[in-house]
Amino acid sequence: MLHLVIPSSQRRDLDELEDRLDLSVGDAGAKRSAFWVMLTLSAVIAVAGVVSDSTATVIGAMIVAPLSTPILGVGLGITVGRGSLIVRSLLYIAAGIVLVVLLGVVFAQVLANPASVLSNSQVLGRTSPTLMDLTAALATGLVGAVAITRRDVGDVLPGVAIAISLVPPLAVVGVCLGSGAGALAAGAFILFASNVIAMIITATVVLVAAGYSAEDSLRTGRRRAYVILVIALVVVAVPMVVNSLASLWARQVSNVTQQWLGSTPGAEVTDVAWQGDTVTVSVLGPAELPPLSELEDAVDGLFPWDPELQVVHTVGSRVEPE
Repeated sequence: MLHLVIPSSQRRDLDELEDRLDLSVGDAGAKRSAFWVMLTLSAVIAVAGVVSDSTATVIGAMIVAPLSTPILGVGLGITVGRGSLIVRSLLYIAAGIVLVVLLGVVFAQVLANPASVLSNSQVLGRTSPTLMDLTAALATGLVGAVAITRRDVGDVLPGVAIAISLVPPLAVVGVCLGSGAGALAAGAFILFASNVIAMIITATVVLVAAGYSAEDSLRTGRRRAYVILVIALVVVAVPMVVNSLASLWARQVSNVTQQWLGSTPGAEVTDVAWQGDTVTVSVLGPAELPPLSELEDAVDGLFPWDPELQVVHTVGSRVEPE
């Protein structure tokens, strides 16, 4: 089955993979120069795109960013049992994280109104990752790993770069930190970390399955690396599970609230937010609403515990432009 995914006629040999993924092999000076120049430029593009809320600009940063090279290098190092490659690749990743985050912090200092940036779509879309983000990262990592082992499918790598999104979450981390929003920064970093771990896991699985693995005597070291990766995956998955559940619960609360408002013309739910055991429902509608006790009973019936319900009622109605 694997030969259909990676045909022997298109399979890169180990030397080719090392040349592509190890920045210390071959013309190391040129490789490192290209890595840092492209990473710096992609970071500037990503931060500018986040600050200006420009999706097209952020996509450009994804395509330019070279962070996937050392990340895949970690997977290759685990596969072939080369600790030095793993350490070097991790150092490049760590230094890249610092560079992008610092640029984001610097940009945040010159913003006239940082609070407005924190509410734009580029930030909000990367600060509450869910299990769907992790699923997409694992699938994209598989595509990237297969592409790096085949000579004939290099054209898909820009698509992988867009789908996996490495530099933009770090740009959001920097902008949020520079704006004093530590919780949002943590959410964006979880998204980045999940993408990195997913890429390393899928790269390792594909490379081992494709026959690049080291001798049997090094299997113990690989098992240790597998355990570390699984633990790291669980660590980043926990907050993603929480976010997924919070999103599900918010939809359920929104539905029962809309049903509660069904007899009130012009009333609608504008937002539902969870914080701990407290759910805050924002409602736009006329001054008179149905009895709040009915909504409390409906919300309590959704969950095995009794969450605290807060209703923010804005008197008014939505006006549609002509």
